[in-house]
Amino acid sequence: MRDRLQASAMARLLPVIRRRWKLVLGAMVLGTMLLGAKVWHDTMADPVVRTVRVQMPGLDTEASGLTLALISDIHVAGPDMPPERLSRIVEQINALDPDLVLVAGDFVSEKPFATHIYSPEEIIAPLADLRAPLGTVVVPGNHDHWFDWPALEGELEEAGVTILENEAIQVGPLALGGVDDAYTRREDLSLVLDAMDDLDGARLILSHSPDIFPQAPADVPLVLAGHTHCGQIRYPWGGAPATMSRYGDRFACGVTVEGGKTVIVGAGLGTSLMPVRFNTQPEIWLVELVAK
Repeated sequence: MRDRLQASAMARLLPVIRRRWKLVLGAMVLGTMLLGAKVWHDTMADPVVRTVRVQMPGLDTEASGLTLALISDIHVAGPDMPPERLSRIVEQINALDPDLVLVAGDFVSEKPFATHIYSPEEIIAPLADLRAPLGTVVVPGNHDHWFDWPALEGELEEAGVTILENEAIQVGPLALGGVDDAYTRREDLSLVLDAMDDLDGARLILSHSPDIFPQAPADVPLVLAGHTHCGQIRYPWGGAPATMSRYGDRFACGVTVEGGKTVIVGAGLGTSLMPVRFNTQPEIWLVELVAK
């Protein structure tokens, strides 16, 4: 009698158990699809254009309103950043009509999960189409040195791009310093500052890594950088597994003001290590400089 009752109860429970497992399985499949869609969007979407206005001591009132387009971490490689995609981003930058384009390093990615590694010529060719009255200025990043910096440098020169490696130049009303990559210990901030002393106008520094920011003197009110990818993969509750900065999240993303100085760190355009983003998106920063 007991066996028959147990068998009857199990017979009634089995359909319920099957329905619940179908619901659980369906929820898992839907969750996986939504996660995949989120990753695809964050990785492959057109760059978000973020804007900021920075007051610059030493900037002539006639030059107030000067705009800089900042990009970084292009990481040309398959599958997510072929040269054709970079060409479309160049068109997006040109449509913003900046006065000066700044590229904070890492043109290439030799990531282990890359489906295609491009030649230096293929990597740099789209950047020749950048259009800005004051030109395009770049500094190298760690991946550029690991890949083949002399070859990339040669292609950049052919494209008419200005390269700064621990140097400074006069760009219109700006005294612009460019720091070589700090992650591979090639930076020499003192050399850059010495070169800037011979220049006029508002002072700012372009650097691949934001880690030089605390050492920048008070008379350099603006540092522009990349390298961190804003974490590239960020937790939904904030923070990231890694930022590749010795300061962790302190200068990992966006605009930070400390001691009267400002550092702007872009999320970059491409990806490193794994060709995916999550809770970060490619970025173009449009920085308006105003006289103080």
